[in-house]
Amino acid sequence: MRLFSFKTSPAAPDAGDDDLSVLRLIRSRRVGPATFHRLVAEHGSARAVLQALPDIARRAGVQDYAPCPEAVAAAELKAGHKAGARLIRCDSPDYPALLRDIPDAPPVIWLKGCADALRRPGLAVIGARNASSLGLRMARGMAGALAAQGITVIAGLARGIDTAAHEASLRSGTVAVMAGGIDVIYPQENRVLASMICDRGCLITEQPPGTVPVARHFPARNRIISGLAHGVVVVEAALKSGSLITARDALDQGREVMAVPGHPVDGRAGGCNQLIRDGAVLVRSAEDVIAALPDLQQSLARVTGAGDPPQGPDAGSDATPEAGVTQSRTNPETSAPAAIHRHGPTTPPDRTGAPLRATPAQIETTVLDRLSPAPLDEDVLIRDCGLGAAALAPVLLRLELSGKIARMAGGRVALSG
Repeated sequence: MRLFSFKTSPAAPDAGDDDLSVLRLIRSRRVGPATFHRLVAEHGSARAVLQALPDIARRAGVQDYAPCPEAVAAAELKAGHKAGARLIRCDSPDYPALLRDIPDAPPVIWLKGCADALRRPGLAVIGARNASSLGLRMARGMAGALAAQGITVIAGLARGIDTAAHEASLRSGTVAVMAGGIDVIYPQENRVLASMICDRGCLITEQPPGTVPVARHFPARNRIISGLAHGVVVVEAALKSGSLITARDALDQGREVMAVPGHPVDGRAGGCNQLIRDGAVLVRSAEDVIAALPDLQQSLARVTGAGDPPQGPDAGSDATPEAGVTQSRTNPETSAPAAIHRHGPTTPPDRTGAPLRATPAQIETTVLDRLSPAPLDEDVLIRDCGLGAAALAPVLLRLELSGKIARMAGGRVALSG
């Protein structure tokens, strides 16, 4: 239950408000972002709302209401600073302009790292946690090429596609939007990645420090991912994926939604194919993405001081399926991902590959997770699984004999249809 249930445009706190007052208001019971902005617009400042809140609650039928205690807000400020983060209010010049424009913009965000990444034009690159090898390579190629164009890549620090997108754009500065507190890295396997992101990019969250993410935090996180970006690119997503929630948020916020097509019988591509069927822009490269976003092109021109976005010698080449791929015009759903492993960059084994001392069953699971109905070069599979050819060969043989995978000409393998 909220004190008010209807949405209003975001309102900035009064210039006289301090961090403590703003934090107390948004942390008060039954005050969400939309209610925060409505109340501040009506009363003029967070301090005034805090004074009026008990009476407002009483008139709404809530008895014995008390705002968030000052000591609780002060403890949050102390914990955030101890974690090396800083609080950015929605009236701060450091608050991202695109995010401020969404109806339920977070009144405050915690930021750790370099805020410069938030000042550049941004695009969200998101997708499946259990991504295929082709999906991971597409995400790396797409994110790397976008970063080379001066675009900040935004994702949610999740396993799979998000991790690949962050890793590919580390050197340019990437933004990770977290579902929990700024000091609670989830998943834990991305702690090193989170630390590296802070060197040139940043971590942000609207949750208090110490918050362990639960299911309800992720949809709220997703609206921030789309709110920060000019558009959202979905690389792989199942029909009931959290990535589709982000895509829906993007549409509600007036952002462009783009999707990479996938094999029609691969469940991990079902969400992307449905988005395209429903009107999302089909993209196969960074160039496709930029061409679909005139506003982004203008923002890039303003940042660079030139009439056109920068075109580096390697920009976009990692994710372009055109060169040397004759199928790309006739069947983009299968040829686009295939182009990535033919022309994509050599990358280190993914951290989500098979454990160093994996059992045969664990290796089989890793192999099946990496494969899709689209053929994959065997040497790419070896690299992505982080295993030697000698360890992988007997596993592939067992899977082939059991009918789970099929070997094809040219040393390629795929899931059996």
